[in-house]
Amino acid sequence: MQTTHSVLMIRPTHFAFNQDTAAHNNFQRPAGVAEQVQARALEEFDGYVAALREQGVKVLVHEDGALPHTPDSIFPNNCWSSHPDGTLVLYPMQGHNRRLERFKGVLAHLHAQYQVHRTLDLTALEQQEIFLEGTGSMVLDRQQRICYAGYSSRTHAQALEQLATHLGYQLCTFHARDRHGVPIYHTNVMMSVGSQLALACLQALDDPQERASLRQRLEDSGKQLLPLTWAQLESFAGNMLELHNSAGEPLLVMSRNAWRSLDAQQRQLIERHVQPLPVNIDTIERIGGGSARCMLAEIYLPERQPQLENAR
Repeated sequence: MQTTHSVLMIRPTHFAFNQDTAAHNNFQRPAGVAEQVQARALEEFDGYVAALREQGVKVLVHEDGALPHTPDSIFPNNCWSSHPDGTLVLYPMQGHNRRLERFKGVLAHLHAQYQVHRTLDLTALEQQEIFLEGTGSMVLDRQQRICYAGYSSRTHAQALEQLATHLGYQLCTFHARDRHGVPIYHTNVMMSVGSQLALACLQALDDPQERASLRQRLEDSGKQLLPLTWAQLESFAGNMLELHNSAGEPLLVMSRNAWRSLDAQQRQLIERHVQPLPVNIDTIERIGGGSARCMLAEIYLPERQPQLENAR
């Protein structure tokens, strides 16, 4: 199954500009007054959760702890991914303060609610300066078992090959750069793959052969391609995620900036396949350098069954 109706989100305690990651993320912008930033981020976060739940998506919310300070914990999809066979993958992170997110209770929270049959721990690669930041570094076609990934300082070939071998995915790799020639830090900034529709900024691929190969791979896998412009990429239109609600109806979640960047024809194409769900996360986008998809860690694990009380 390509999509899930269950996600985990982390409610921030001290959302802030992360200096540790800013050198490689051109989307981050310096913050204003800390208290105001946190208040706005909380308002946006709670509104996002409410919008998902109203549409029938199951949202598991984990309250972030104050210490240690992890300003990017609101983006949990980089640290781990889950899979229907009960596999939980832990990823090697470039940002040092991002590695601390693993020790703040979220994994225990996940284990308490869901069955984890196998843990694939790639975090030791950090000691070799080899990184792969989860479903930020990769965009997964879970139906066709294709892993799309653009190389960057946060996405390395050795880690990708290990992941693909363990999970049984084929790799489709390329080099993607922004309009200034800087490698795009995460693949999920420039492309998204759903059940029937894929969005991608093909302009980001300098190499004509890589660009043609990506287009062909998407179309051969049965996806209708919606090409994005530079301006749309910079408005996080590539950072969308398809989910489904409790009735199995597809939803495409995105920021309102991403939705506003699309033209009428693009919006109509999306609406033919899914129901769009734009959310206001302006502050989180601007300061965190991540958008709607980054805030959602998809849950594919089987749920734990309630324990029956022992008969007395």
